[in-house]
Amino acid sequence: MMNKINGYTEEEAIGLIEYIYAGKNAGKTLSYLFETYGSEHSRAKGSVRNYYYAFLKKQDDARVRKILDGKDLHAGTIKPFTEEETEQLLEKVLAGRKRGLSVRRSILEASGGDGKLMLRMQNKYRNLLKKQPERVEKAAKAAGMSEINPFLQKRLEREIDALYARIAEELKRENERLRAELDALKGEQ
Repeated sequence: MMNKINGYTEEEAIGLIEYIYAGKNAGKTLSYLFETYGSEHSRAKGSVRNYYYAFLKKQDDARVRKILDGKDLHAGTIKPFTEEETEQLLEKVLAGRKRGLSVRRSILEASGGDGKLMLRMQNKYRNLLKKQPERVEKAAKAAGMSEINPFLQKRLEREIDALYARIAEELKRENERLRAELDALKGEQ
């Protein structure tokens, strides 16, 4: 059995770390490296990213330390949003939306053009929409608008499509039944 580290074989882990190390030294972004590595190895970009960060956190594993030895690869610390920052983010995004701006444009303004902050804010807002839609709805109402949650909207659209499909299938079966009944009646004449 192959020796695995977090689901990758040791050879795959070494290959990924060497790829990231060489790419970073060549000035490539991590996002680009995750995407290209994923394409070359039939893995999703997000899966590669998640593996990479999980790997970096396994410093208690001697194999991991050996693979990382001499490479300046590290994961930055995650700085969670405070409640106050979250409320300010919602207020700024919703104020921008109320003025007719897109969410992305509202976040760009709120971040002051700081790319890293913008990405962080965008991810937080997306996470709020997905995991705390009632909070976004409440803030939207407080801002005097009705924010439509795109995640809920897509879910509702899928449910409506599924309902149409079920109704169409039921109508098709009913039509076939009636046709058979009509044919039977014609045969009795």
